[in-house]
Amino acid sequence: MLPNEAQSRIAALRSELARHDERYYREAKPEISDFDYDGLKKELADLEARFPELAAAESPTQRVGDDRSEGFVRVKHRLAMTTLDNTYDETELREFHARLVKAMGTENLAYSVEPKIDGVAVSLTFEKGKLTRAVTRGDGEEGDDVTANVRTIRDLPRALKPAEDLIAPSLPDVIEIRGEIFLRDEEFRRINQLQEETGEALYANPRNLAAGTLKQLDSKLVATRRLEIVLYGLGACEPAPTGFGGRGRDDLRVVLGQSGPHGGGPSLGGFDSQSSFQAQLRAWGLPVVEKFWSVCGIDAVWAAIKELDSMRRGFAYATDGAVVKLDLFSQQLVVGYRGAGQAARKLSPRWACAYKFAPDRAETRINAISLQVGRTGAVTPVAELEPVLLAGTTVKRATLHNADEIARKDVRVGDTVLVEKAGEIIPAVIEVVLVKRTLECVPYVFPTKCPVCATTLVREEGGVKWMCPNPECPEKVRRKIEHFASKASLDIDGLGEEVVDLLLTRGLIKTIPDIFRLKVGDLLPLKKSGEVWATNLVNGIAARRTADLWRVIHGLGIPQVGAASAKDLARRFRSLDALATASLNDLVQIEGFGEKTAEAVRTWFNQPVNRALVEELHSAGVVPMPPVEAAAGAVLAGKTVVLTGTLPTLSREEATALIEAAGGKVSGSVSRKTHYVLAGEEAGSKLEKAKTLGVPVLDEAAFKELLG
Repeated sequence: MLPNEAQSRIAALRSELARHDERYYREAKPEISDFDYDGLKKELADLEARFPELAAAESPTQRVGDDRSEGFVRVKHRLAMTTLDNTYDETELREFHARLVKAMGTENLAYSVEPKIDGVAVSLTFEKGKLTRAVTRGDGEEGDDVTANVRTIRDLPRALKPAEDLIAPSLPDVIEIRGEIFLRDEEFRRINQLQEETGEALYANPRNLAAGTLKQLDSKLVATRRLEIVLYGLGACEPAPTGFGGRGRDDLRVVLGQSGPHGGGPSLGGFDSQSSFQAQLRAWGLPVVEKFWSVCGIDAVWAAIKELDSMRRGFAYATDGAVVKLDLFSQQLVVGYRGAGQAARKLSPRWACAYKFAPDRAETRINAISLQVGRTGAVTPVAELEPVLLAGTTVKRATLHNADEIARKDVRVGDTVLVEKAGEIIPAVIEVVLVKRTLECVPYVFPTKCPVCATTLVREEGGVKWMCPNPECPEKVRRKIEHFASKASLDIDGLGEEVVDLLLTRGLIKTIPDIFRLKVGDLLPLKKSGEVWATNLVNGIAARRTADLWRVIHGLGIPQVGAASAKDLARRFRSLDALATASLNDLVQIEGFGEKTAEAVRTWFNQPVNRALVEELHSAGVVPMPPVEAAAGAVLAGKTVVLTGTLPTLSREEATALIEAAGGKVSGSVSRKTHYVLAGEEAGSKLEKAKTLGVPVLDEAAFKELLG
């Protein structure tokens, strides 16, 4: 490549990477996978190494890896947050080890190997043991103050745990502890289920949702999403730990030209390595990675990485690689940092690297692009694929997100595409394999009319979704009725999707209240089983006229209101009429309700068509039953229980009902605020976390004995 060609390519790569950084760090909406992004960075690094005179011509305005956003106070880190070099290659990993062997003069190097959580980097400051501030990575030197949002994390204590068995003899005056904020897959699915129920666009992956949640300006909204954190890294520490000779991490301060305490005062003592620091974090009561390897030599490092790769899909959160670090702080100090004399965003420790697992990808063909119409009218495109095995499951469909995404990627019917599940819960079309495109593949034109009722679609205000505005669109009506009758809502026995479709097709129902007006005679002509089937269905519907209030609230399909929120509303207001007239102030008083959820409820009941629906339900004989109040002194009053695994005789729904009848509340995640974990077979990570936190664990027999 000639210098002028290299200069052009370097400029293009810098521009493209800057755009992807903006999408990833600031907007939490990446357009490409980490694998492809790292490929672009490697190409740029290789070109800059070949043409060093061009590498110096970087635009001073370019900022790589800057997550700072408007609306947040910016805070300077006491010690800069650097970035790790990535590799996907075993050979490069061994070269990393060889460089360290040369620097240290010995093959006998101890390493720590940790899972790399696919989340959002954050730095917590503890002063005299108390949590005082949480700051995002930002540009490495300063980040956004997100303390209010981080305080909503249930598993994060506000203070370090004082105990006689602390590894360090005393708490540091000030310490920065680095970690990663993330969402468990289970919580991601819960939020996406709520999105689907309310007709909203689904989130692409847990990392993006965690990043977007952390940057919300309303901490009440953040509290409704169960962010979690793991801590693993040491930033500034005063006084310094053993292994830094009383200097703290002044090697990095010198590299950056920062001022700060130098020497003076006693060493903190106790932890002198990454492995002992991990033990210290655990002793302080902080959440840490669930698996950690202390090994010696590169062969043992590689064995640990392979072990992690074999077990990572059993974790409750996305793990996209392994972080390998020289274990001893004293050796880290000797090796130092790459990029001395540059800004923090350009620095990377020579003593650590991230081995990234290649994404799970498969190549297949798009047979068709179908459009789904949700309950709210949102029209979502879906790629119908030639079935392909991906990450252990057969994938037949993949999301295309919206019309803009189809146009940006130029996806066409008949195209060969790459489908990926790299930390993605929902399979997604990543890119088109253009070399395999045929002449039959013509540009896809997003329809202008609803595929069901032919109503002209309208663009969502301020958004990317196209919506069907017709309130009588058959698909919207069908989905609303299906949701109302579903197991998650009223759980009407016998009224599944097939029967709903049959009733609508024959004109026997048009709205939700029509369900409760059905008679046996209306149904007799519909099925060969005749009277038996018709009688059973009518009886099943009649039994749900007195369904639990929370089920009716959930079945109404109020935006932002899932099953858990519906239960909170039922406990607080105890009738549909009281809920319908509740003020915004009444609603925001409910624990976990932010202004967005409260406004969604208030807006829904303010619409005449929805008030009419409630009145029609009353007229059809629906009398929702408020929750039974637990007797004073009930065994689980005010207590939180987490269910995990399969119980011998109780279904999850039955166990939940027993817990709530005894005054308890069921939660989806284990924290220090959890009172009991009810565990069955194949309990998994929740059981392990309960043991780590010392939460009492009950089997079904002990649970029944507790209830008496």
